[in-house]
Amino acid sequence: MAKFVFVTGGVLSSLGKGIFVSSLAKLLKAGGVRANAMKIDPYLNGDAGTLNPFEHGEVFVTRDGFECDLDLGNYERFLNMFAKREQNLMMGTAYSAVLQKERRGEFLGKTMQLIPHVTNEVKHCIREAARVTGAEVLVVEIGGTVGDIESEVVLEAIRQMRFEEPPNSTVFAHLALVPTIWTGEQKTKPMQHSVRALLSRGISPDVIIARTPEKRLNESARDKIALFCNVSRENVFASPQLDDVYALPLLLHEQGLDAAVRKKLGLPKKTPDLKEWRGLTEKAKNAKTEVKIAVVGKYAAMRDTYTSVFEALKHAGVANGVRAPGVLIDSEAIERGEIDLRGFDGIVVPGGFGERGVEGIITAIRFAREKNVPFLGLCYGLQLAVVEYARNVLGWRDAHSTEIALRTKHPVIDLLPEQKKIKDKGGTMRLGAKHVLLKKGTLAHSLYGKTEIFKRFRHRYEVNPKYVARLERAGMVFSGRDPKRAIMKVMELPKAEYFISCQFHPEFDSRLEEPEPLFNGLVAAAKKRARK
Repeated sequence: MAKFVFVTGGVLSSLGKGIFVSSLAKLLKAGGVRANAMKIDPYLNGDAGTLNPFEHGEVFVTRDGFECDLDLGNYERFLNMFAKREQNLMMGTAYSAVLQKERRGEFLGKTMQLIPHVTNEVKHCIREAARVTGAEVLVVEIGGTVGDIESEVVLEAIRQMRFEEPPNSTVFAHLALVPTIWTGEQKTKPMQHSVRALLSRGISPDVIIARTPEKRLNESARDKIALFCNVSRENVFASPQLDDVYALPLLLHEQGLDAAVRKKLGLPKKTPDLKEWRGLTEKAKNAKTEVKIAVVGKYAAMRDTYTSVFEALKHAGVANGVRAPGVLIDSEAIERGEIDLRGFDGIVVPGGFGERGVEGIITAIRFAREKNVPFLGLCYGLQLAVVEYARNVLGWRDAHSTEIALRTKHPVIDLLPEQKKIKDKGGTMRLGAKHVLLKKGTLAHSLYGKTEIFKRFRHRYEVNPKYVARLERAGMVFSGRDPKRAIMKVMELPKAEYFISCQFHPEFDSRLEEPEPLFNGLVAAAKKRARK
């Protein structure tokens, strides 16, 4: 039977619970435990597909086609695995499932209530996630902050699990802010209040993690937390602000977090094997050269919107012995003439939707093509690269996507046929991993070293098959295609130094241990350009 570690958060959101959960699961896995992770979001949405990227960041897509919270991307990158849809529960799904059961008559004669009906559904989903992942230990991240009204049902569900599971099968870990004020003092009162709120829900934390700006929690603060939060000193840890999030598992291990959790779960003592991980983080830390790569997007309010893109650049940087942090560029700022792209060694255009900022993206793509700047387009980036080429090479000045210009005379990007009758927005795109056939002798084939790959998609529009032949006669090469249909999945310009785009999302597959080939090739080309 699986064991469970429940991670709650206090004081405020966006404290880094997802990175902490990933790090703890990483330590357990490196110590020989079949560990995995799960995220429970309290929102009433059914999935993350319709959430505003300005507010919630990137929409991550699992191989089995679920649009989920960006933290599942962290789980995949830290654990080097592929997540399943069961690993992200949004509470809209839980409520919907309960109501459907009621309509089917599964609760005849019963008065439907949050407790026990919704709490039972939550517990079922947690145990199901452990089952489908084969986890011996499932680390469960509870989204939001203790005290949020929408999280109450979830907290009640995990409280019940403490008593339903066998002894030594559950651990409650609470992460909350311990700020440092201008005098240099670490203040524990916010932590104390968040734990008090947790205690009022019937949950007493077994371990506490202080989110601090400093690398260490001072002894005075540790003593106060232990005294007022009902935990022993050795079970109080620090999760500091770090330049590299991949260093967090190493720091938590030095503090003894994994040993404390193993002890409480009744697992045997074992030192995790972190040799490769430590070596990669050291390599990242010691890189001297930096390549400047512009990530030109329309959701430029925060980097979280393109989390996987920036992480993929970082992974490729480590592999190439350089730093490649990426610079987020607002495509609307390009339209206003506020951005000079001449200082960049490479350009990435990530996914997106809609008209706003599109002309700025097309301007950036044209700059990359004409100035021979290494370029990588992802999903929308491929579509707009085709639009740019059609306009400025073939001379079709009105060429566009029908998503934006329905009446264009040259709809080089058009809606997928099966999408034309779909009205619902949530979970209805072409989603999940699909096979891609690569043409021998192309850049794509040389990067992947194989003729077939399996990549994740999230789109409604495609390269219009009616224009493929004309585009290829003009010098464009579609080097990746669907095995059964005329869907173009990879496009490249053979005469360029490095110009390639894909309809899929390769950033989701990148790992610190194994960078994604398209990003690895981009950073290698950018490094070469930077040396000139």
